[in-house]
Amino acid sequence: MTKPSRREFLCRAGAAAALGGSVGSVSHSALAAVPSAGKAMVALDPGIEPLVRLLEGTPRSEIVETFAAKVREGVGYKEMLAALLLAAVRNVEPRPSVGFKFHSVLVVQSIHLASTALPEDERWLPFFWALDYFKGTQAEDERERGWTMGPVDESAVPKAGEAAKAFAGAMERWDEAGADAAIAGLVRTAKPEAIWPLFFRYGGRDFRSIGHKVIDVANSHRVLGVIGCQHAEPVLRSLAYALLMHEDGNPAERDDPADRPWRRNQELAGRIPAGWQNGKADREATRALLRTLRGGSENDACDKVVELLNGGAGAQSIWDALFLGSAELVVRQPGIVALHAATTTNAFHYCYQAAGDDTIRRLILLQNAAFLPMFRQAMSGRGKVSEFAIDKWEPAESGNVQGIFETVRRDSMKAARMTLAYFEDGGALGPWVEKARRLVVQKGASVHDYKFAMAAIEDAERISPEWLGRHLAASTFLLQGSGEQDNPLIRKAAAFLKGST
Repeated sequence: MTKPSRREFLCRAGAAAALGGSVGSVSHSALAAVPSAGKAMVALDPGIEPLVRLLEGTPRSEIVETFAAKVREGVGYKEMLAALLLAAVRNVEPRPSVGFKFHSVLVVQSIHLASTALPEDERWLPFFWALDYFKGTQAEDERERGWTMGPVDESAVPKAGEAAKAFAGAMERWDEAGADAAIAGLVRTAKPEAIWPLFFRYGGRDFRSIGHKVIDVANSHRVLGVIGCQHAEPVLRSLAYALLMHEDGNPAERDDPADRPWRRNQELAGRIPAGWQNGKADREATRALLRTLRGGSENDACDKVVELLNGGAGAQSIWDALFLGSAELVVRQPGIVALHAATTTNAFHYCYQAAGDDTIRRLILLQNAAFLPMFRQAMSGRGKVSEFAIDKWEPAESGNVQGIFETVRRDSMKAARMTLAYFEDGGALGPWVEKARRLVVQKGASVHDYKFAMAAIEDAERISPEWLGRHLAASTFLLQGSGEQDNPLIRKAAAFLKGST
């Protein structure tokens, strides 16, 4: 057999990832962040570069008209998705936080989920919202310091066989330059399945940026599986840079609260018994962990996970508690911190499924358990955190889907209890999900509207059926309602797509 070229090998791996495997794909390079003025930009795949340049150079006021014309000309879905992600990766820095303007990167997977679930004649509408949002973040980044991703420092790239160790070492040291060069060497010499576990491992190691790091890992892995391996280089460079975001002072030389669970959980993971993923479904274990998440510390939560797994509870029962625990926070304080508890849990679960490696899965499970009390503690600085127990919630009168979403935002608690009654009375998931999705596209005004709605809908397939109604009932506190104003940009995009203004 002839040995495949490196490009062929990586593209085959990318196809496998797109089909749901845990193997990601990458291509040549790493991360070097430089100001745009007078500096070279990272080069993209020649096939996508013109579309990305068009997106970068089109004024925000003309973005809908310009790209509606490209759609009518026949630009493909994957090309548009790739251009959206790559333009954001090349022009928006994940600093000072992996959030804020960097949401133009973090929201792409949610846009993809919303788009592909819509009828074909509506599929492009979420894209136009995201294109407009990117232009806003591009301008914001330009005002801050005009950052643009530049080429890697080739002189620092490690030799073949040394890159994986160099990358892990740089991540442990929080060394941006070292990780930059090492990831370049790694993607040039290692098999793809040796690369992604490193990102799954480090994505959730610290609580900085309230979960956005692990969200970036999950989204990058998923979108690359759709757009193809030829576009992976700048995405992974941006990802490595994002994971190393920290405050002043090297975290490797400090004892910051954001890092303590990770250090403790590396030892605690060894106390989880062999065969832990084959435990039995245990409703009471789910309730027990929920009680700990409700009032205990991050250490308490992780200790309870180990105790329950050693007692024979299955991993799904633990995940049920984590999904419910994050949903419960949304009811206790419907706001930005609780929202991220939910989207972070969604990302952790995806990485858990994709990682495959037993040790990494243990760490992911424990880190997610640690993060939820930390989210709860962060919420306390933003106002009242109400008392509420999601497993003891009582339904209201049963309602239909239309009535539920007419009540959302007008009376969130009533809409939630109506949702609980709807599912407990045997209501079908499909109509509820379709309505929630359509409303976020029609009325959504922020990246968090898309991120939260798509995570809640997706997690409905991940949580055990007995808890489904409670999980989705809690989500109504942050979903769009029928009575809200339509997003004018969506109406404008629909008109341009039909060829009229």
